[in-house]
Amino acid sequence: MGDLVVEVDVAVVGGGPGGYSAAFRCAELGLETVVVDGGKRLGGACLFEGCIPSKALLHVAALIEDAERARELGVDFGEPRVSLDPLRKWKSERVVGRLARGLASVAKAKGVDVIGGRAVFESSRELYVEGDEPQKVRFKHAIVATGSAPARLPGLSLAGERVMDSTAALELGEVPERLLVIGGGYIGLELGQVYAALGSQVTVVEMTDELLPGVDRALVQPLARRCEKLFAKIHLGTKVTSLLEKGSAIEARLEPGDAQTFDRVLVAVGRRPASAGLGLEHTRASADARGFVTVNDRCRTADPAIYAVGDVTGEPMLAHRAMRQGKVAAEVIAGRPAAFDNVVVPAVVFTDPEVAWCGLTESDAAREGRTVKIAKREWAASGRALTLGRSDGLTKILADPDTGRVLGVGIVGPGAGELIAEGALAIETAMTVEDLAVTIHTHPTLSETLMEAAESLLQQAR
Repeated sequence: MGDLVVEVDVAVVGGGPGGYSAAFRCAELGLETVVVDGGKRLGGACLFEGCIPSKALLHVAALIEDAERARELGVDFGEPRVSLDPLRKWKSERVVGRLARGLASVAKAKGVDVIGGRAVFESSRELYVEGDEPQKVRFKHAIVATGSAPARLPGLSLAGERVMDSTAALELGEVPERLLVIGGGYIGLELGQVYAALGSQVTVVEMTDELLPGVDRALVQPLARRCEKLFAKIHLGTKVTSLLEKGSAIEARLEPGDAQTFDRVLVAVGRRPASAGLGLEHTRASADARGFVTVNDRCRTADPAIYAVGDVTGEPMLAHRAMRQGKVAAEVIAGRPAAFDNVVVPAVVFTDPEVAWCGLTESDAAREGRTVKIAKREWAASGRALTLGRSDGLTKILADPDTGRVLGVGIVGPGAGELIAEGALAIETAMTVEDLAVTIHTHPTLSETLMEAAESLLQQAR
């Protein structure tokens, strides 16, 4: 007997945020759609090994830190005790599991089938699905949404349960007494703070001279000060040249520096596109030297039948970018006028304090030789920040000196990830600083700092 053959309008390869968003929108537009996913699941790395579980654990870390800060207010809950089994169960069942069941229900309601297996393109119209039940999927259009995977550190070949990537770290197998985090980017700092709150002595090694490389220094400074208190040590401008098992521990050799011993090592040096082995060579679609699939602003590859969305298409590798691209691809396939032409893609680092930004940054402006006006609002002057005991925040706005248009917004402080949406809306809708300044913001709130920063820019113009 031959392989089972399924014929559809749209085949979506990958069930992550970009994939399921595309599939759901295709179904809404009347296109018969299937999702092919290796785990036969919707949610992808974001739901199962990334965004959602990490934020769940960061919430727990924040509760522990809030309890500690409460002592300054005269409230003492005593020393926190963490039981890993109930914590793992809550994360897996009450958070991840509930969201996964919700996505499965939506797929069923919209008539989107999910096929389990690894998809490989055999042509521009056909996929071969490897798995327990091999089958072929013939399609009119396909959307590649295979996402990304944790990057490996070149030259460090040691493998084993004591050397973790972000996926393994989120399983919370144990809380090591001494944890080495290789990488001072957002993944390393987020998970480093989780483990520090749970009781690990965390050492961070970053090869560049700054934490969160490339992010506005004014925004990073409050976070860096917090990390210096939370972590046992931060080594900047440093490389890990070797990892060696020493009994039940790992010896890491640092350059510059000496060898140090840790119970576990977390490698958090970024992510790489999951484009290898897709069979794109059997189509007109192509990937660049880094493995990113090349697309235009319609999310279409060089093959008119094949689209691609999300992490596999390049930076920024963010779930909300993937979701927007997925909807764009679906609408283009359905013949609607759509394009991924958003002005900004906001970014958030969910550490304590949170760091968020969108649009033009000060370093971008300097590199482009662009003149901008800049206003900063320290949260020490915010009534709401003081009532929260968190005056270490900052709100920053960049504007065009001639038109007054808001070009960039940066925020550091608790809730920055929520507040940045107003900045993204301001830039996306071409608001001016006057628009922002005259919009009444509730008092007392942290959002007032955006209004107050805009007011400062207006005063500069007078």
